[in-house]
Amino acid sequence: MADTAAPQGDLSLLIVDDDKAFVQRLARAMETRGYIVHAAESVREGLALVDSAQPAFAVVDMRLGDGNGLDVISALKQRRPDAKGIVLTGYGNIATAVTAVKLGAVDYLAKPADADEIHAALMALPDSKPRPPENPMSADRVRWEHIQRVYELCGRNVSETARRLNMHRRTLQRILAKRAPR
Repeated sequence: MADTAAPQGDLSLLIVDDDKAFVQRLARAMETRGYIVHAAESVREGLALVDSAQPAFAVVDMRLGDGNGLDVISALKQRRPDAKGIVLTGYGNIATAVTAVKLGAVDYLAKPADADEIHAALMALPDSKPRPPENPMSADRVRWEHIQRVYELCGRNVSETARRLNMHRRTLQRILAKRAPR
């Protein structure tokens, strides 16, 4: 594609996800697109590969068994500022998307994302704008998003978040444990 470019022509890709089957399928699909794939199943393995391979691209799951995938994105951007990282998650919300972008992710995709979507996001120009959402959020979803945003801004501290939202701590814990409303 003429309007897409890898950082300095490098097509090295780090995939960090604890779903082995997904990683294998995505790795094969991305290799057919010309990427040189490195795979990891944990934050620890991902960070080690960031240090050793310094990939041009990364596709990282948000929630991993040993921590938050955003740590891998942050480390990648520190080691290689021109790298492009994408965060994948089944628990999408605006607050974590904003955090991901602030840490250097170029996009935030909901699972299950396919190889075509991931490739398009990795190759998108920095000034390209995403399409507006097909379905606007419900009022319940907006409330949930606000709570998630405050929670992230409070460093995921439940007590501090509850205090700032003037909400009982247990009520907040129940809300945080639930899936996002549609």
